[in-house]
Amino acid sequence: MPLAPEKKQAVIKDFGRSDSDTGSPEVQIAILTNRIAQVATHLKANKLDTHNRRGLVQMVSRRNKLLRYLARTNPEKYRETIKRLGLRK
Repeated sequence: MPLAPEKKQAVIKDFGRSDSDTGSPEVQIAILTNRIAQVATHLKANKLDTHNRRGLVQMVSRRNKLLRYLARTNPEKYRETIKRLGLRK
C-alpha cells in the first residue's frame, strides 16, 4: 500500500527544503507519518492482517529513529516537525 503519488508530492513540497528534496529527515518523517496513518486505518478494518501489522511496527520504529536523529542534530527542526505533524503532544 504505497502512498498516492499526488499526496507524496504534496508532502515533499510542504516539508522539503526544495521541490525535489526526498532525503531530508523532515520529509522522510512526514511521508512515514502519512503511511502509518494509512496502514492504521487499514488495520482497523482488517484486524487479522498480521503482515501489515508487522510493517506498521517497522515504520513506527523507523520514524522514531529518524525523530531521534533529527532531535540530536537539529533541535529546532525537530520541534517544528513534531508540531506540524501533531506528534508527541
